[in-house]
Amino acid sequence: MCRRNFVTIADLSREKILYMIEMAKEFEKHPNRDILKGKVVATLFYEPSTRTRLSFETAANRLGARVIGFSDAKASSVSKGESLKDTILMVSNYADVIAMRHYIEGAAQYASEISPVPIINAGDGAHQHPSQCMLDLYTIYQTQGTLENLNIYLVGDLKYGRTVHSLLMAMRHFNPTFHFISPDELRMPTEYKLYCKEKGIRYEEHTILNEDIISDADIVYMTRVQKERFSDLMEYERVKNTYVLKASMLSKAKANMKILHPLPRVNEIDYDVDDTPQAYYIQQARNGLYAREAIICDVLGISLDDIRNDTTIIDPLKK
Repeated sequence: MCRRNFVTIADLSREKILYMIEMAKEFEKHPNRDILKGKVVATLFYEPSTRTRLSFETAANRLGARVIGFSDAKASSVSKGESLKDTILMVSNYADVIAMRHYIEGAAQYASEISPVPIINAGDGAHQHPSQCMLDLYTIYQTQGTLENLNIYLVGDLKYGRTVHSLLMAMRHFNPTFHFISPDELRMPTEYKLYCKEKGIRYEEHTILNEDIISDADIVYMTRVQKERFSDLMEYERVKNTYVLKASMLSKAKANMKILHPLPRVNEIDYDVDDTPQAYYIQQARNGLYAREAIICDVLGISLDDIRNDTTIIDPLKK
């Protein structure tokens, strides 16, 4: 079995993305296995997290691995001044794979260069969130039946939103058309618009969210305005409620359109949307389990064939 890292979505080819989707499909059929029995997964979260941390830990547990780590750096030796390098080298003595979230962009890349065990990037600052991107891709494929030729509307915090940055890069293989909807203060950064031009990705920019704007959408991907990324709280107050998606705004939506959100939501999706057929963000979060099971296995060198031929499947009804 070979060792690999999962640090940036930019490294994944079209074939690899589709391969990972197939792995996630296998785990959705049978999420409970002992294929990682005897392995240890470390989760190092230097930033707060609910879904990402819990889904990584659940993925490890459902595959038979044990979990160590911390959910608050203040409860670790980091509070005593321990460097990232020393923490990674220390934890690698105990774990077979490390999933880490860090507030500094590039921290996961640095960790992957010094760690003797695989590193999974669970989010680094405002840079990337590749494991979220894999569950997003799986969800899009699940709801649309394809990743090809889709109209994807990204709404809200496009400046600091690492989930939308990762999704944009991953979709380069599938001929999408993106619509960027944001206030001027939170526009998609120039570097990502240049990336679109370099890769031949079509995009349009808007500042308004209404039923006419999203009438041609296959996917509406809402994001919260991230208070923790703002150094000027007055600026945050100005933009935090710029876009609120309401059920009344779905009157012209396509039959196949689905609303995604990396969660947590604050005010950007009204609760009246929850009962519409377009709402899919809760199912999207559930898909995080299957996608992260696939990622953990892949970095440990466990192949799709290994998963399909796995004889350690556990039927919870027979326990």
